[in-house]
Amino acid sequence: MAITTDGEAIAMDVTKAILSRRSIRKYADEPISDEDVDALLRAAMHAPSGVNEQPWHFVVIKDRKILDAIPRISRTAQMVKYAPLAIAVCADKNLEKFPGLWALDCSAATENILLSATARGLGAVWTAVYPFEDRIKGIKKLLNLPGEVIPLCVIPVGRPAETPAPVDRFNPSCIHYDTW
Repeated sequence: MAITTDGEAIAMDVTKAILSRRSIRKYADEPISDEDVDALLRAAMHAPSGVNEQPWHFVVIKDRKILDAIPRISRTAQMVKYAPLAIAVCADKNLEKFPGLWALDCSAATENILLSATARGLGAVWTAVYPFEDRIKGIKKLLNLPGEVIPLCVIPVGRPAETPAPVDRFNPSCIHYDTW
């Protein structure tokens, strides 16, 4: 077991977390600890970021009324109604040094949240907001985001109430050496 810079033991080998991560859409009726939320956000903020831009901001949503409103904005986010919390991954475009990198940076942060959730025995799924204008406008309004803050996605988080079978997605035909 490895130790992080703040002394916390890493719960799972990173390769195992990557290979076992699944999109979890059903959650047990159990709260998520503040410690777990903090660990997910720490992982997010350790994502790589182009020119160290770090444009991300995170809205941790626990209010049941707000969680229940999200699926009305994004029909593909129905599972949020059953999660004890969700994390909106957003970018402050005022922090952009190079236009467009925010989506890459916030995607890396999102993946770190998903992998950290898996390693901690939690379930999560990426529900897209960006690039859908109607979803962006709806989530901005619902979460009272400032003008230059753009939501990338909403990640419902909970204790898994399902165990999807592992999937081997390795496809050697997608690998090319030196040239196509």
